[in-house]
Formats: sequence, structure tokens, C-alpha cells
Amino acid sequence: MGRLKGKVAIATGAASGIGKAAVELFRSEGATVVGADVAGADVACDAGSEEGVRRLVEATVAKHGRLDIVFANAGISGGWATIAEQTADDWAEILRVNLIGPFLAIKHAAPLMRNGGSIICTASVAGLRSGAGGAAYSASKAGVISLVQTAAQQLSGTGIRVNAICPGLVETGMTRPMYKVARERGQEHRIGELNPLGRGGEPEEIARAALFLASGEASYINGTALVVDGGLSSSHPEARAYKLRML
Repeated sequence: MGRLKGKVAIATGAASGIGKAAVELFRSEGATVVGADVAGADVACDAGSEEGVRRLVEATVAKHGRLDIVFANAGISGGWATIAEQTADDWAEILRVNLIGPFLAIKHAAPLMRNGGSIICTASVAGLRSGAGGAAYSASKAGVISLVQTAAQQLSGTGIRVNAICPGLVETGMTRPMYKVARERGQEHRIGELNPLGRGGEPEEIARAALFLASGEASYINGTALVVDGGLSSSHPEARAYKLRML
């Protein structure tokens, strides 16, 4: 307890899922947290709007006197439409929220993080290789991984660390329809079956990774992508029957 005592944090996508879990966890560890989302959070903010993000950051610093942690977590999935089925407008909106959103968080927060601090962006295992999301979503999350690497370099000497988290399958508002279908078909036991742990993740498990990166315990971790996926991305897909034969 108290790993974030005295720290001021912003978390986007805070109304549900990973963002909500992170807000609760950060607060339990002593941080003052401003949770932002389009609705249902402390502050209404469109994470892909430059004016909205600028106001969020400036208002937080004006009210609390400092800013130490930013968790740029807001995102949308865009569904599983193929490249042929998607439009340029589909791509523009997914990139606006998932990639431009973290860029805006870094752009506007970093100059006001005068005590150094930690910026954490939610990427995805979909940004590592195909098969975990649609084309636009996957491209946006690959962009987040590249963004944190570039930002970490450009913020050299400021004391600000910039990292990404790559969650695997986690039950959130974004994935809930898939979970619902699996349960309705009596196939809930198959959720997460492709990773070595054989289950999906919980929002709290991703929030704990964000807490680690936000805390002083991660003081020498910068410009990296922390994968939290039950081992899914440790291997290329292979038949379950083959795995069982090898045991």
C-alpha cells in the first residue's frame, strides 16, 4: 500500500474495464486520480480530441498542482471486418482514438510533468502480430508500441518514462460481446484456450501491470512494451492436439 502516495494521475478510458480497475487500484495505493472517459467517469473527455486532452491535463494540474502519471488507456476495437470491408473513415476513427489519443496525452502531459513521472499507453498483443484483432485495430496498437519508443527517446533527460502495456484477451466493454456469445453457446470454457494459462485475463491483472509501470519499482523501465497475455504471444499458433501429444 502507498506505492503512489502523493502522486497525481490521469487515466483515460476510466469508465469501465482496465481503466476503471486502474483508477481504483491507483487510488488504493495513495494516488489522486482523475478518471476520464466520454461518459461515466470523473471528467468527460474524448481521448482523441486535442482540445479535450489539453483541457483535461491543464485542469488536472491547475486543481492538484502537479501531474506524475498518465495512463492513456482509452481505445475502441472497430470489430473484425476485413480490410476489404473497412472504409477509410473506419480506419481514421480507430487511429484517432487508439493512436492519436496516446500521442495527444504525451504531447500535452509531458511539458507539465515537471517532477518527471510515468506515461503508460495501452497497446495490445494485436500490435505484435496478426490474429488478435482487425487490421485497423492491430495497426493502431502497433503504432502505440512505436510511439512509446520514440517518445521515450525524445523525452531523454526529463525523467519521464514512457511505456506500453500489451494486454491479451481480457473481459472489458470492448470484448464483452465475444464473451457473451461464448457463454450463450456454452463455450465459456474455451475463452483464452490458446494461451498456456488456458483462460482470459481480468482487468485487475492489467491494472496491476500499469501500477508497476507507474511506480518507482519500474524506475529503470523505459521505452518498452510489457506483454500481459497469459503467454499467448510466446509462440506461433499450433494445434492443441499436437501440444497434448508432446506432453
